[in-house]
Amino acid sequence: MYLIESLKKKLESVTGMAKPSAKSVRGSLRDRAAHETMFADDGTVPNNPKLPFIHYRAPVPLPEAGDPAAVFETLFERNGWGSSWRNGIYDYVHYHSGTHEVLGIARGEARVRFGGNQGKVFELTAGDVAVLPAGTGHQCLSASKDLLVVGAYPLGGKYDECAGSSKEHARALQSIPKVPLPGKDPVYGAGGPLIAAWTR
Repeated sequence: MYLIESLKKKLESVTGMAKPSAKSVRGSLRDRAAHETMFADDGTVPNNPKLPFIHYRAPVPLPEAGDPAAVFETLFERNGWGSSWRNGIYDYVHYHSGTHEVLGIARGEARVRFGGNQGKVFELTAGDVAVLPAGTGHQCLSASKDLLVVGAYPLGGKYDECAGSSKEHARALQSIPKVPLPGKDPVYGAGGPLIAAWTR
């Protein structure tokens, strides 16, 4: 799946075919509450001590035909969240200590535990968006065969992948507070609920 989706993405970026305009995506946004959850440091996964995890329930409608991943790519890119990828979610606990991350469910559904082994399980379905502040553990517990996720990162972060060693944990406690805040909510832009939640 990863190879096919990468080829689709490349073709769309070169030809512009199947890629929705930023204006059409912006115009189709639905007002959704930002469901906030804080996760404590469990000794292995640090999570984020100040910024809540955000879950939006289907803030943007996805096309029945065409390429739903392109909708999320356009939306995230428009709001300054780039370096996007298409794939699934790893089935082991991991986190990023140098960057925040957004996940858009383009197709299918998944049970994902956020916050590490002591965290909370979320049922994500097509159209949902999860925004993970740096340090947030995540792991896919189960997924439909057609699951397709679009991930992206805000400017200024540094991608890393931590699996929970004590050395990583100690280093992450130093790096997480230094990760810059994004300029925009990946879904709603400069005035979005995420900005309000993360600058309280």
